[in-house]
Amino acid sequence: MHLVIGSGPIGSTVANLLAERGERVRIVTRSGSGPEHPLIERATADASDARRLTELAQGAEVVYNCANPKYTEWTEKWFPMNNAMIAAAKSAGAVYAITGNLYGYGPQPGGLMTGDTPLAATGRKGRVRIRMWQDALDSGVRTIEARASDYLGAGSVGVFSSVLLPAMAKGRTAWGPADVDAPHTFSYTGDMARTLVELARDERAWGKAWHVPSPPAISIRQLAARYCALTGQPPLTVRSMPRFVMRTAGLVIPMAREMAEMDYQFYAPFVLDSTLTERTFGLTATSLDVPLRETAAAAAATAARTM
Repeated sequence: MHLVIGSGPIGSTVANLLAERGERVRIVTRSGSGPEHPLIERATADASDARRLTELAQGAEVVYNCANPKYTEWTEKWFPMNNAMIAAAKSAGAVYAITGNLYGYGPQPGGLMTGDTPLAATGRKGRVRIRMWQDALDSGVRTIEARASDYLGAGSVGVFSSVLLPAMAKGRTAWGPADVDAPHTFSYTGDMARTLVELARDERAWGKAWHVPSPPAISIRQLAARYCALTGQPPLTVRSMPRFVMRTAGLVIPMAREMAEMDYQFYAPFVLDSTLTERTFGLTATSLDVPLRETAAAAAATAARTM
């Protein structure tokens, strides 16, 4: 049995991947939501409730951390949740597999992050991720973390879903809070899920963090053009929002403040090197066309429901 905490794009995909292999899955959310499958049991729990998670984890081979607290609540929410999942994994003797990101690295020379890049972030959210990882390692639980860049794929949240898609829907110019011509790595949610599932069972992965196989970096402008070409839409005009705009808005808007803290990722090159993961485990990145088509299909389905 596998315990998956969170039923977003990654948690749901992890659960489905395991179920398709004939394995039992228990997926945990506050609402009891999750994919429907004969081998998937949906359970209700607060991810910070160590006692409840420990009960649900009994017999689990792997505990997957696919949770995603609100962006403005990381400092308050992440540590209790991480600690509860560590406790559950320890009680069950399970592997703890963490859905990670690149925040812990902080700004890097040339924007390049490899498997050897040190965790050097000084910002609040970067320090949160560093401590989460260190707490897991210090617990003695067999732990792996898969780290990805900004997500693409149906249901994912990022610059594509929050900036480009709305502009396309309204036929307007997309103003990105970024240098829209800087190279940027985008990761497919499906590749994150596949990496978590494969590495959690491989002893070579334990005790280490691994980069999710991701396609070559592409600029936001190029990404928009690729999507429009795939879907037959008119070209989208994409422009860079001056950096001060989000920082000024952050003085009064909490979400803007959180985004401004991480804007170094978008106003300079931000490139993930996943060579070590690919070479060690034989995994490869999915073409960007797959998540873009997946996103287009989801957008079309949503539009059809609202007509």
